[in-house]
Amino acid sequence: MFLKLLAYPWAAPLLVALLALPLALLAHRVAALVLDRLTRSVPTLHATLLAIRRPAQFVLPLIALQLIWQAAPDDLRFIGNVRHLNGLLLIAAATWLAVQAVNGFAEGMVRQHPSDVRDNLQARRILTQARVLARTANSVLLVAGAALILMTFPGARQVGASLLASAGVIGIVAGLAAKPVFSNLIAGLQIALAQPIRIDDVLVVEGEWGRVEEITGTFVVLRIWDDRRLILPLTYFIEKPFQNWTRHDSQLLGSVFVYADYGMPLAPLRAEVERIVKAAPEWDGRFFNLRVTDTTERAMQIRVLCTAASSALAFDLRCTVREGLIAFMQREYPQFLPRMRIEADDGRPPAAAAAPAEPAQP
Repeated sequence: MFLKLLAYPWAAPLLVALLALPLALLAHRVAALVLDRLTRSVPTLHATLLAIRRPAQFVLPLIALQLIWQAAPDDLRFIGNVRHLNGLLLIAAATWLAVQAVNGFAEGMVRQHPSDVRDNLQARRILTQARVLARTANSVLLVAGAALILMTFPGARQVGASLLASAGVIGIVAGLAAKPVFSNLIAGLQIALAQPIRIDDVLVVEGEWGRVEEITGTFVVLRIWDDRRLILPLTYFIEKPFQNWTRHDSQLLGSVFVYADYGMPLAPLRAEVERIVKAAPEWDGRFFNLRVTDTTERAMQIRVLCTAASSALAFDLRCTVREGLIAFMQREYPQFLPRMRIEADDGRPPAAAAAPAEPAQP
């Protein structure tokens, strides 16, 4: 009976395949344990290894099977179909492994530079580069994997050849149709390398103030201060102007404007500003001052500058200073709050000029 089974044409390849599968899995297990020990001192490589462990468990057996099918006789029935199917699975698994390797490497880089610290400029720069470049690389790998799979089909190659023969018109149409895709791809590379924006940057875009919450391969998600989300294409940040409040560092200089009558003395205001700013926990101790920056026919404009460690703290500090100055003027100098004066032509007070004449006594 056993000899009859060995006489079957598929017996030898299947027997070798049954032996190769557990050997490939054992090799994967041993290699994973050895590499895990060797890469513990290199966090980036260790994260990459952990990411590819699962897809590698499929890639190694598929490579072993593909070698067995290639070594089998060409006249073996259905061997061509088996080779083709195994090749498709191998390409898919290899693409998965490459994508996971890119993601693991990016995650390892991000973990080495945590962004939950006070001075996180460098961490946000690396986070943005890692995320954007990883997504761009994944897109290229997926397209390459799909192309390799299609190239294994003879019919697809013939379709490709016929399309290339008429590439004149089709190339123009395809170029126009794919323009947004390639524009966003190039814009993503520019953002990752030049970094006009980064994750967690504070931006003012289209009149809205918010933080960069996410950068994908096609758009940017801006979290507005009231928890709305503003979605903008990547090309927007390459082609149009916008404000970046944390381009070089997160420290900001906040400004507060108040208006007062010309009779308001400035020395008490300066002393009150000093008291308010130094008592505010949001102030970072770098700088503050008070200046009269403009005058109108009715009041003078007073500007207070004060610094904070971040945009959120700067906003709270500005509110604290503004509220404190208004309360101080209401309490100590209410007569010098901005007001409109009206004088009669004859010089009399407005009340006297507006009073009606008393009727004549009979």
